[in-house]
Amino acid sequence: MVSMMDLYLLRYFLAVVETGSFTRAADRVFVTQPTLSAGIKKLEGQLGHTLFERSNRRVFLTDAGTRFLPRAKAILHECNMAVQSLEETGSAPVLRLGILTTLPNRAMGDMLAAFKRAEPHVTIEIMDGTEQELLNRLDDRSLDYALSIHRGQGAEVALPLYDEGYVFVLAKDHALAERARVTAADLGEEYMIVRSRCEVLSETSRYFTDQNIRPRLVYRTANDSRAISMVAAGLGGTVVPESLVDDRVTSVKLQGFDYSRKIALFRPKYQLPVGLEELGARFEKHVEVLSGAGN
Repeated sequence: MVSMMDLYLLRYFLAVVETGSFTRAADRVFVTQPTLSAGIKKLEGQLGHTLFERSNRRVFLTDAGTRFLPRAKAILHECNMAVQSLEETGSAPVLRLGILTTLPNRAMGDMLAAFKRAEPHVTIEIMDGTEQELLNRLDDRSLDYALSIHRGQGAEVALPLYDEGYVFVLAKDHALAERARVTAADLGEEYMIVRSRCEVLSETSRYFTDQNIRPRLVYRTANDSRAISMVAAGLGGTVVPESLVDDRVTSVKLQGFDYSRKIALFRPKYQLPVGLEELGARFEKHVEVLSGAGN
């Protein structure tokens, strides 16, 4: 049985599961990789089972790890709920919100600022993450809501918000900037900036390779703001969702690249803790009004 003193080891374990990497997991829990590896080894020693199989690129759960995963989530959830129940008495309510990393910063900031003005007593805790990270956080009850992509699975959809397509962005003075639409061949000699967290990254790669085009990949970044800044500086172009386009760059349609994404507000499948149900309903209404989803 894992003692209360070893709860941090469970957080290490879940971080590795969610990120699929000891390096990314260490970043998630703010420790060095050797510290995290030692923690996982200690947990495996306490349990008497190996939890992970390690390969060159990925980390996989063993059968024992798979069986242990729901128990680890349940233990941390109960501890989180116990702490929250103590904090709720006489303190401001806390709303824990996850935001997809590829959603536009300005729009998210404006939305949260408006909600804070309407609910000044509420503390909002924000966590950025990928689609899977946010779904995992909803599942293990460490988030109350998440703004992410709706693919018809996972957590309960509280509110569908909007659909948007993808475009190719270029510097404003680029030779192709005046075009409404470009082809893969038009971009054959262009420098490409890779957004490593783009939801259609594999589809983008396939779009070009299917047409025997090999764009020159010069930068790779997980930071969308940095990617847009590089485009604006004339260092290359990249594929982005329409909502990420700003006035520093020009967007053009990619002929035959017809992918889109659906953005929604998600909530867990379980009932929100007592005291958060009414606040959650107000938050959902706030998001609906600001997004225009109810129109």
